[in-house]
Amino acid sequence: MDIKLSPDTEKRLHGSIQRFVAETYGESIGELGAGNFLRFCLKEIGPAIYNQAIADAQACMQERVSEMENICFADEGGFWEKKKTVARKPEYRANPRR
Repeated sequence: MDIKLSPDTEKRLHGSIQRFVAETYGESIGELGAGNFLRFCLKEIGPAIYNQAIADAQACMQERVSEMENICFADEGGFWEKKKTVARKPEYRANPRR
């Protein structure tokens, strides 16, 4: 699977790669060198990162799905188990001692 990036993202990453190489190694590389390095990373390292991200997402989703049993549960057969009574408001009785 080839990882495709937008032109804007590639351009931004070229600049980041150029800065990294300059600050880390004291060397300067141009757009071509940064582009080649980025393509190498996407081909060689990208799939491993992608696969790990998918595995992490799957684990997270499986955890959420397993929690559904505790979260989304309704008691069954509750209609006959509890006889519902209607509470009535007590009648108003005038206080004869007034």
